[in-house]
Amino acid sequence: MITDRETFGRKVLLPLQLLVLAAAVLYFGRILFIPLSFALLISFLLFPVCKWLEGKGIPRSAAIGVGLLMVTLLIGLVVALLVNQFNQFEENWSSISHRFNETLEQLSVAIADRFGISREAQLEWLKKSSENLVTIVGSTLLGSGSAVVVAIIVPVYSALILYNRRLLTDILVHRFPEESRPRVMVVLHKVITTYYNFIKGMLLVYLIVGVLNSIGLLLLGIQQAFLFGFIASILTFIPYVGIMIASLLPITVAWLTKDSLWYPAGVVMVFALVQYLEANVIFPMAV
Repeated sequence: MITDRETFGRKVLLPLQLLVLAAAVLYFGRILFIPLSFALLISFLLFPVCKWLEGKGIPRSAAIGVGLLMVTLLIGLVVALLVNQFNQFEENWSSISHRFNETLEQLSVAIADRFGISREAQLEWLKKSSENLVTIVGSTLLGSGSAVVVAIIVPVYSALILYNRRLLTDILVHRFPEESRPRVMVVLHKVITTYYNFIKGMLLVYLIVGVLNSIGLLLLGIQQAFLFGFIASILTFIPYVGIMIASLLPITVAWLTKDSLWYPAGVVMVFALVQYLEANVIFPMAV
């Protein structure tokens, strides 16, 4: 006879234990699961490409190598463009920094007059903020070291998944009853195809938004328009907040380098217009 306590244990305690166990496995196994998850997504993305190359008579290992090389070249091209734009921005910073320092000086005087906060207190706050920033940057650099390791492991995992995809598919399909296996294969194929089309569409969205942002900033005469335009494009994956963060730097540069407040306002209007087009025209058409 099953008691109320046993019933409570089955309905509440057992799912809770399984939840805690799953969370513990994910937490302590994140060093494996995170790169493996990225590798799985990349393998989904490259599967149609590899399958097409194999259909042309190219060996599977060579097709996988070509697919990974294409992804690496694409990422390298984007990084090289952003680094080039950042170096140009750094070269022009000397001409911007003088006005920036003047603006900070005027702001400091205004704060002292209006709120009664002394210059010494403001300097102390800036000192503490800079120390915190150094700590954050240090942690980020340590994290980037781990990112380099992940960037090396992920292509290896992706290649192994793509090369052994039939074996992995058979293992997955045989977890289901025999009468359900044809339907499982159909669903699996649809999942991979849909994910590939979604990522392809999203990349097209980021490219179009980045180009439109850059053209708008170029028309306003903003320096390093491509850097700011594509950073804003990449940050659009964060709804609302991403575009606001991305617009701060070009707005500041427009304010410091131009003689009219219409230029910062123009930056806001460019980003607002492109965001409207992205949400209502570009995204629906591409994705």
